[in-house]
Amino acid sequence: MAQSSIPIPELFWSLVDKADRKFSSLRDLPNYGRNRNDSDFHKAFKIYTQLWKLQQENRQKLVEAGLRRWEIGEIASRIAQLYYGQYQRTSDSSYLSEAYIFYEAILSREYFRDGASQDPALANKQLRFLARFLMVCLVLGRREMVSRLANQLKALVDECKRNFQETEFKEWKHVVHEIFRFLKVDTPFMNMRPLRYSFAFDPHPDSLSSVASCDTKRRLVLHDAILCSYRNSGEVKFTELTLDTFRMLQCLEWEPCGLFSVKSSADSSHNGTGPNRVNLLQDIRDPTLPPNPRKLILYRPTVTHFLTVVATICEELPADGILLIYLSAAGEHGLNVPVLSSSGLSTDVAEKVVGSLDNLAMSSPLSSPQDSPIQSFKENHGQPGLWLGSRGIGEFCEGLLVIHGAEKGETTAMLLSPISQPPVMTASSDSAPYQNGSLFTMFLTAPVQAFCYLIGISGMNIDRDAYNKAEKLFSLSLTEWETILVASVALHPVWVEVMGDPFLRRLLLRFIFCRAVLARYAPANCQEVCFPACLPHLPESVSPESMVCQSAVMRLSNFFGAIGHFLFKEGIVVGESGTDETEIIKASDIHESHFAAANGC
Repeated sequence: MAQSSIPIPELFWSLVDKADRKFSSLRDLPNYGRNRNDSDFHKAFKIYTQLWKLQQENRQKLVEAGLRRWEIGEIASRIAQLYYGQYQRTSDSSYLSEAYIFYEAILSREYFRDGASQDPALANKQLRFLARFLMVCLVLGRREMVSRLANQLKALVDECKRNFQETEFKEWKHVVHEIFRFLKVDTPFMNMRPLRYSFAFDPHPDSLSSVASCDTKRRLVLHDAILCSYRNSGEVKFTELTLDTFRMLQCLEWEPCGLFSVKSSADSSHNGTGPNRVNLLQDIRDPTLPPNPRKLILYRPTVTHFLTVVATICEELPADGILLIYLSAAGEHGLNVPVLSSSGLSTDVAEKVVGSLDNLAMSSPLSSPQDSPIQSFKENHGQPGLWLGSRGIGEFCEGLLVIHGAEKGETTAMLLSPISQPPVMTASSDSAPYQNGSLFTMFLTAPVQAFCYLIGISGMNIDRDAYNKAEKLFSLSLTEWETILVASVALHPVWVEVMGDPFLRRLLLRFIFCRAVLARYAPANCQEVCFPACLPHLPESVSPESMVCQSAVMRLSNFFGAIGHFLFKEGIVVGESGTDETEIIKASDIHESHFAAANGC
């Protein structure tokens, strides 16, 4: 009743001030921890909903009272930022889709365009809007819109340099360089199949076979993931999202059935009407899917911040939850190691940091104290550092750590990258080894593309049909290894529990493929520093020396005409099981049609 007596413009500006305060307080809160800020988000969202509705219903009065067009765009942008922030906290893709809705409306209605050529502050608002929208489209997988926005961003930066010669736009030129460099590497070939867990390519969780020695009373699932990057300044990234982190982020999300095949048309024929009510949720959210694992991205965090995040998430991990830690960093040769005392941390504190991680069983199982990470590192480098396993620091320090109940003394599972990346057929001698991202991460997220990249095949010289056939050959190899692991009584209990989660099972099987390929790769000269490793060890039945692994690599290399790039033991022949590639692919087609029908794809 009292509100009805307040003039509309006064009520509007009062709500703007209130909304700004709520937005600022919510933006400053961390993206992790028990208090996920849901109530703060809903309070802020409620105010912005009122604000948006008020300006829609009273647009003319507010314009007459001085409301400018860019201010409407600012409200829509704040709502989009709220949605994207909530996606960062929850990994619920519906929030990401809602952010896209509002940003798309700002773009189509050009809220920031008028006056941007005369006002540098307004031009900066438009630049920030385009960068934020780019990030949402990148994570959402709307490739056509990403290209369109990148070109618009470049054109706007060039325009601003001409119009505001006294203003420095060096940072924005760097942002433009980053996004075009990112897109140059993240090619259509890398996206020929979704990086997300897709029922069109990956088995339905309900169809996964249980491991023979599995304790059915304890069914663990991937609950949280920390994706952390410490590479050097030359890596491919957009803002604080590195290429490797982006690939892992996508790899740990569900792909709704049928989405990938219609995504290109969705980009070009959007039927919505902007934030008045657009429903893109049908594009990104499938009610039959489990929730995505929560993911937190950390870019070059301090030691204190990293440990705070790990400790907080571990403390709040549910009894049936698994925490995945992805660490990506450069090794020696003057580059940065994940955690070093040179970061401003005292040696004593750094040593305590590594010791505390050692207590979490991150280095187990090791045979003796002399093999511990901190002991070996101090012997080789004279200072403590965060280090995965007892393998030594090489060109790359990268790995996946699976933690569940580690504070109670349970073994932590680790997948470790090669100490030295093997030579790649496509890389020139003077190119940086990380310019296309980590080969290890590529094998874990896009294994067939990684294999092609290793042997010198790019997207320019492979067609869709050939790629699809290669995917089928690869999938059948995964099925073979999965069958062996499921039936194995020698499988370590920690891997038994990892196999119960579809995301982690897929990563483990791809790791076996990566290890088998690099172990047989001729340019690596059978050097163990070029092989990835895992702790605890996997059964010998899926080792790189096993017949089933060598046959899988031989089949795929023979399919691509690259068998000369690999070294195989005598007696290993293509199709030694009595079937050739054509028969295998036909059998795969039959299996795939039954599988698709069962999953409604």
